Amino acid sequence: MKGSEKEASTKKSKRESGSRVDIRWVSTIFATTVVISACFSFLSDSLLDRVQLAAAFAVLFLIVLVGILFDIIGVAVTTADEKPFHSMAARNVPEAREAIRLIRNANRVSSICNDVVGDICGIISGSAAAMIAAQVIASFTPTAASFFRLLLSAVVSALTVGGKAVGKTFAINASTPIVHFAAKLIYRVKYFFKWLRNLFRSKDR
Repeated sequence: MKGSEKEASTKKSKRESGSRVDIRWVSTIFATTVVISACFSFLSDSLLDRVQLAAAFAVLFLIVLVGILFDIIGVAVTTADEKPFHSMAARNVPEAREAIRLIRNANRVSSICNDVVGDICGIISGSAAAMIAAQVIASFTPTAASFFRLLLSAVVSALTVGGKAVGKTFAINASTPIVHFAAKLIYRVKYFFKWLRNLFRSKDR
């Protein structure tokens, strides 16, 4: 009887801890979203204002592609297994620890990749499509202009949704190499910044 009461108490505490809102994490996500959204919006608006129409379409589809790629990484991290990376870590593969860290923080990584970056790219691609449409339809009739706006919006939406659907299947089937690739990028970026920091420290001496 005591064992069942203890088990019920443990389950209750787990439910309560799982239902608690992590204020620090929510605040971090909020701040990260604001910063990334502002940077993406500034870059896309600056590029679209200065480039030719063909380049503007390239920027638009690049934004869509970034959203799809981050969605793939987010799904891969949630479905990948740690075991292959433990064997890599035993062989002193430098990026293996980064991969294990990504998998162990899969909820947060997928939140950033899928929710933050993915949703931001979706919003910005919509506004970028509207900016391109405004440039193109200057000489159109009202009916043609409305049709072009709808067509461009539909194409962007179809590319985003279709790309993410294909990407999810790919991410599930190839989660290990995708996480390995993401971990390798993170490791190299960290190594680059570490090298820069050491370089500046050596100059200051």
